[in-house]
Amino acid sequence: MKRCMSCEGRYDVGTCCKQCLEAKVAFLTMSQPAFFSDVILFASSDENPVPIPAHKAVLANRSPVFRAMLENEMEESLSGTIKIGDVSYDALRAFVNYLYTAEVCPDQQLACDLLVMAEKYQVQHLKDLCEKFLVANVNWDNAFMIYTFAHQHDAKQIIDAALGVITHEIDKLSAREEYEELKERYPQLIFEIYEAYFSKQANTTKNIINSNVFSYGNPPALGPFPTVTRW
Repeated sequence: MKRCMSCEGRYDVGTCCKQCLEAKVAFLTMSQPAFFSDVILFASSDENPVPIPAHKAVLANRSPVFRAMLENEMEESLSGTIKIGDVSYDALRAFVNYLYTAEVCPDQQLACDLLVMAEKYQVQHLKDLCEKFLVANVNWDNAFMIYTFAHQHDAKQIIDAALGVITHEIDKLSAREEYEELKERYPQLIFEIYEAYFSKQANTTKNIINSNVFSYGNPPALGPFPTVTRW
């Protein structure tokens, strides 16, 4: 099995996995050259938004949400302008670039931003990639932020990874500044942390008991008994 350079997924044949290949083929087989853009995207949360040119065909091919937006006579389709709120220019630029190339080099913040966009515009492959990145890079310093973020987006794999890190350092939990914030704003998450910790301890204890039982093996069989001679 090989590892895809774009998404780190596994594949058997070729130079990348099937999903990344489909994204690249969709771009490379476009009927128009790349410089003939017909739609402009803006990060509307920026004070001075910078336009990001794109092609309706690519957006519609890679995202069902964009497809519905551009196929119908909505404002975005008629004006040729799509305003994206609650996102930075850098995140939007990386998102559009991913739709064309199926490639991205995220850091923690960009991975979070792209996961939100991938969820909103139903780009599942990108969402999976961002989840894998965050799971692989969760540590004690960022575990609380990632844990809270993952809950907001129901990302179970990330939640489990963050919980693993937090419960491993449970004795340091109350000393963290984030602990007080979680306790005030999301008390249910504090409950979940301790629930996961005690469940982990119970499983560890059970495994130790089972290990000790097996190490002793079966008790020796009784007999043969000595012959008793009657007088």
